[in-house]
Amino acid sequence: MSELTTAQPTGTPTWIDLGIPDLDRAMKFYGALFGWEFNVGPEETGRYTTCLLRGKPVAAIMPNPDPEATDFWWNLYFATDDCDTTAAKAEGAGGAILAAPMDVMDQGRMAIIRDTTGAQFGLWQAGAHIGSQIVNEPNALLRNDLVTAEPVPARDFYTAIFGYTLDANPDMSDVDFTFLRRPDGHEIGGIFGDPTARKSRWTTLFQVEDTDAAVRRAVDAGGTVAEPFDMIYGRLADITDPFGAEFQVGSPTTS
Repeated sequence: MSELTTAQPTGTPTWIDLGIPDLDRAMKFYGALFGWEFNVGPEETGRYTTCLLRGKPVAAIMPNPDPEATDFWWNLYFATDDCDTTAAKAEGAGGAILAAPMDVMDQGRMAIIRDTTGAQFGLWQAGAHIGSQIVNEPNALLRNDLVTAEPVPARDFYTAIFGYTLDANPDMSDVDFTFLRRPDGHEIGGIFGDPTARKSRWTTLFQVEDTDAAVRRAVDAGGTVAEPFDMIYGRLADITDPFGAEFQVGSPTTS
């Protein structure tokens, strides 16, 4: 188990949330898939609903405020110990600030950024809310990777704001994949160069105990899935929720 009680270091994926058109439908789907319970927020928070695993926050879902929205995805937030400074670095590196740093009550301070390839992400400076308190175990966030047709400027951008080091992946020498590591050497994800990518986006991978069983649960709950596949790190499957939000589930290889 990987339970967290303090904020993650700067540059670490720390929180995810999803805006959808039907909160009740979303809770039924993700509850059936991951066994999550939900703490529905009050109207003044836009019914921002915390997804709980063993009573601890792992993600959030909320009604999308745009009634004409058709494109839904899991939003990624990187931890930072200084939201304003990191946002300024992002802007200096060529990114766009979509939502300037702001306080979220006593929970923390956040900003929304678009990188130089068009991918969107958030920054989170922890207050009372430290981010996901369970990670890297079944039914919780496992990892995030940026998929983009422009991997070179993406690597330049993220190293400029988070001080990442870059490592090639010798296990996948036939693809353009670069590991991103914090200054302390900890791997936080990667950048996958895909010339066929229609838009740049941070992907979300949830760990599960059994990928095939998770796929069956997703279908029964109203999602659509692609055939599970095996790769060097485990067995993965692409899932699309009832609203069109795409993500992956995976059961890692065990030795």
